[in-house]
Amino acid sequence: MFLKLLLLLSLVSFSHSSTVSCPNGTDYRQLTRVFRYISGFNSSLFSNCSDVVTHIVLPSRNLNGTVSWNPLRNLTRLRVLDLSNNSLDGSIPSWLWSKPGLVSVNLSRNRFGGSIRVIPINGSVLPSVKELNLSFNRFTNAVNLTGFVNLTALDLSHNNLGVLPLGLGSLSGLQHLDISRCKINGSVKPICGLKSLSYLDLSENSMNGSFPVDFPNLNHLRFLNISANRFSGSVGFDKYRKFGKSAFSHGGHFVFNDSKIPTRHHFHTLLHRNPPPRHQIVKSHRFKHTPLVIGLSSSLGALIILIFAVVVILIRRRLKSARMKSRWAISSPAPLDFKMEKSGPFAFETESGSSWVADIKEPTAAPVVMASKPLMNLTFKDLIVATSHFGTESVISDGTCGPLYRAVLPGDLHVAIKVLERIRDVDQNDAVAAFDALTRLKHPNLLTLSGYCIAGKEKLILYEYMANGDLHRWLHELPAGETNVEDWSADTWESHVGDSSPEKTNWIIRHRIAIGVARGLAYLHHVGTTHGHLVATNILLTETLEPRISDFGINNISTTGDDTNNHNVEFDVYCFGVILFELLTGKQGKEENVKSVRRLVKERRGEEALDSRLRFGESVNEMVESLRVGYFCTAETPGKRPTMQQVLGLLKDIRTVSR
Repeated sequence: MFLKLLLLLSLVSFSHSSTVSCPNGTDYRQLTRVFRYISGFNSSLFSNCSDVVTHIVLPSRNLNGTVSWNPLRNLTRLRVLDLSNNSLDGSIPSWLWSKPGLVSVNLSRNRFGGSIRVIPINGSVLPSVKELNLSFNRFTNAVNLTGFVNLTALDLSHNNLGVLPLGLGSLSGLQHLDISRCKINGSVKPICGLKSLSYLDLSENSMNGSFPVDFPNLNHLRFLNISANRFSGSVGFDKYRKFGKSAFSHGGHFVFNDSKIPTRHHFHTLLHRNPPPRHQIVKSHRFKHTPLVIGLSSSLGALIILIFAVVVILIRRRLKSARMKSRWAISSPAPLDFKMEKSGPFAFETESGSSWVADIKEPTAAPVVMASKPLMNLTFKDLIVATSHFGTESVISDGTCGPLYRAVLPGDLHVAIKVLERIRDVDQNDAVAAFDALTRLKHPNLLTLSGYCIAGKEKLILYEYMANGDLHRWLHELPAGETNVEDWSADTWESHVGDSSPEKTNWIIRHRIAIGVARGLAYLHHVGTTHGHLVATNILLTETLEPRISDFGINNISTTGDDTNNHNVEFDVYCFGVILFELLTGKQGKEENVKSVRRLVKERRGEEALDSRLRFGESVNEMVESLRVGYFCTAETPGKRPTMQQVLGLLKDIRTVSR
């Protein structure tokens, strides 16, 4: 018996201490992507395993951030998901509930919110989930449980549901139901058909109905709590004894129809059977109106004090709101004169001829979430005004991800707005979770999201505007004597061609740009994310020519099919090698140019590939060594490419050794 007990205790300890069952290489990579934006997550706990993932059990791990749900699609053997008692936020994608094989989900005591609904996979696969605990979160009334046909235990307590979830009454196999403290109004009758229940907690809501006729079969219940509601009906002694007095406390207007139950009515009857002395009755009659007068006076005084307090609070809020508005409204652009239609869709066209449509009936209904200035109250309508109805005169570029517009928002906030056409079909909840996570990534060489807006199916992101443009334009399009794209004093580029540019011809500047890009990319890989499409147009330059990587993580939001091959660190390293070749050769990173430079480096003729605009001198050896770093990065076999941390070290050493 002692050995059996010891074995049992060890199994229980293992179940609480282990995070997941041992994953193979593929599952391990997917799992790290799930928690790539989560602080407090330690991947080393399951990195030395070999089996597929069947359990993810991470309760009370001090996890903080937004879960990236999409990679969970690839964990085909997952059965148990427990992330309870952490500080995770965001919404839950609807496809999670239809994931085949998933039987137990515990996301309680976090900050999850939004809606809960089921979208069957391929129109037929319904949830296999049997136990679902979403208590102590922020879910709202957009909850539809239709389709959760296998549920046996459901805990939605301590949320803000407002009404009974749709489809709750159809869960015929439900045995445990807790929807206490959910601010639910309405009748209890929709759940009267749940005949398998053994546990029912409806306490601390505002529900109504007749007891016991509107309730499930009470004979099967072992636990019942309907306290703090608005029910009515009669309670027999058998139910009173079975569930206890606390089950009905403040639950509404009940009649306890058994003499064994000590009620106020019962004491009133005893009083009439044994009346008090006559002199006590006269005294009571003489002063019977005094309590009424005192009570009315107290109530009136309390009401006056309450009204006064409310008025003071409203005045203070209005003054505070006025102060905050004046704080941000430094200068506002003059409103543009165009007609705002009251119904969608809104169609916009870019210079290249491509078009996009925001299918939204009212532009003010789509808020702009500003991470950098959360007190700003902007909507999609403000973006329309600031970009002249997304006119061609506001277009900065029109890349593969979608058009990029320049805008000045209220408060003299200069931003660049990108329309992400490639992720139009991504679920809104998934997009919000991804955007919120990206706004938390901070690094001097990253162009962090300033905000985002979702208008219909369109997803727009806002960046800080960079007057020097991108690396591609600076390196390949701008004349040698001018770096600021805002200077239009001359009619043609040719007037500057003969000028000398100390920035563009200076190897130290280009080396510093390469170092900055390497730092930013190494940081992304360190926090568990990738860029997926790093090109020169995605590298913006500040006034001091410091590089900032943009569009990171955007391509990962819609990773599907064969595109997954381009969303790994090895592909990012290859892309960096191409950019390093561009900086050193002055030629665009086309495939034929990459092959040509690699051939020259391999033949030890790297000097022939260098940009003729660069001042050579003693720095030529540094440039050739940097070409060799780019050669390693662009190795044909991904496994032979160095990490970005190694690349950063190599580039730093090149300048250090030369000095």
